[in-house]
Amino acid sequence: MLSAGVVGGTGYTGVELLRLLVMHPEVELTCVTSRSEAGNKVADMFPNLREHTDIEFTEPDEKSLGNCDIVFFATPNGTAMTMVPALLEQGARIIDLAADFRLKDEAEWEQWYGIKHACSDVLADAVYGLPELNRDAVKGAKVVANPGCYPTAVTLGFLPLIEHDLIEDQHLVADAKSGVSGAGRGASVATLLCEASESFKPYAVDGHRHLPEIRQTLSSAAGHDVGLTFVPHLLPMIRGIEASLYAVLKAGDVDLHALFCARYESEPFVDVLPAGTMPETRTVRGVNMCRLSVFQPQGGDTVVVSSVIDNLVKGAAGQAVQNMNIMFGLAEETGLSNVALLP
Repeated sequence: MLSAGVVGGTGYTGVELLRLLVMHPEVELTCVTSRSEAGNKVADMFPNLREHTDIEFTEPDEKSLGNCDIVFFATPNGTAMTMVPALLEQGARIIDLAADFRLKDEAEWEQWYGIKHACSDVLADAVYGLPELNRDAVKGAKVVANPGCYPTAVTLGFLPLIEHDLIEDQHLVADAKSGVSGAGRGASVATLLCEASESFKPYAVDGHRHLPEIRQTLSSAAGHDVGLTFVPHLLPMIRGIEASLYAVLKAGDVDLHALFCARYESEPFVDVLPAGTMPETRTVRGVNMCRLSVFQPQGGDTVVVSSVIDNLVKGAAGQAVQNMNIMFGLAEETGLSNVALLP
């Protein structure tokens, strides 16, 4: 059994991670930290976990966490990097669900996140945890940077086209929409029911923090810098992401559906739908799955990819568990084979 600790278990990503870990057959949850909730039972805050765990929140303690085989950080940006070096010295392996280790360029990270990075040496060695791209590197990683939700949906949609050099990659467009759980559990006027319901709006059009992460990953796959316009939107639903992706084809005689099927045929958590089928966010609710469809409208030179994920699962906690399974040599699907919730 793997001993697992969770730092920051009070947010939506945190409780989703706890839900998956308490059901995982190879994991013993030994530590869940929260300064504000220390001494209170986790299941009192999250009643869905009743009868699955009796663990209490504790103050973050590096010695206790360092005794774990794996430590997950479900914390605000800037938290993990202050604790990770000490935990690595004790032998723990790390999966950070925030952004502390996603960007390789330290100056760019500081530009987008507004604080100085605390451990550039760890940043250099961290592995970007998109299994469909970096599975072999994840196996031996000490620190895994779990990808963001938008970057997961967008990257998986563009990746086959980028890898085969099929598109003009200087003017890519990602038009993405997310449910309000992506904004976190903290109180905010913008995510109140009366503010978000019956409405639909773009945000961060001038620059979202996930933009450099997506560009970094796609540029690495392309072998050169790519150009991307990324516009996120807020949808009046709790969870889910749909990303509509647009690019211009260099040649129009490629069987795009066959290309996507071949690229992802061995991937347990990417499902390329039958040709002409439209992905729906409800088909991935609560599961670690990305469903994709690819279109070439009117047979022209534009390719459109639709990519859907659950932002809290394949976009966060589920992908973290997938990475943990890879890191410790477990079957990748372990603890992640549940069926989506319908309706």
